[in-house]
Amino acid sequence: MAAPRILAFAGSARKESLNKRVLAAAVEGARRAGAEVTHVDLRDWPMPLYDADLEAAEGLPETTRRFKALMKEHAGLLLGCPEYNSSIPPLLKNTLDWCSRIEPGERPLACFDGKVAGLVSASPGALGGLRSLIVVRMMLSNIRVLVLPEQASVPKADQVLDADGRITDDKLRANVESVGARLAAVLARLSA
Repeated sequence: MAAPRILAFAGSARKESLNKRVLAAAVEGARRAGAEVTHVDLRDWPMPLYDADLEAAEGLPETTRRFKALMKEHAGLLLGCPEYNSSIPPLLKNTLDWCSRIEPGERPLACFDGKVAGLVSASPGALGGLRSLIVVRMMLSNIRVLVLPEQASVPKADQVLDADGRITDDKLRANVESVGARLAAVLARLSA
């Protein structure tokens, strides 16, 4: 049986993003559980702000087409979900919005329908980005993605990450890694 394929990305453009660092632990958990993980940085996939007039005039941007193709190649999504002002950041929302657009000959929500997602978040605040997880969970569920009930948030993340970006609190690290491992296990069961 082939290893489950997971696409991992964080919704932050910041180079030293807390969510990128925490997502790396979830990716490690998925890989240890036998998944093949493609970990990308959305900085490498620039998309204009979603605009229906732009879409009507020019179609989907080439970067969006390539990113959608990448999403279609993977059965699972592992997302690092920053929290900006009690919600999700524009980069993550814009990426999901563009990818939801239908191309000629494509069924609606083709790169989301039937996917399984695992969610993690991090924040310097006391809730660890928990509010963003609620918004992302709702949004993904509405676009036909099965979101695992397990999730992990890392509060005061700026205090529990070492210079290499590794989570120093063993319990928190294990919790984050378990989201990736659980995603890998669910995908393996579904493909069996």
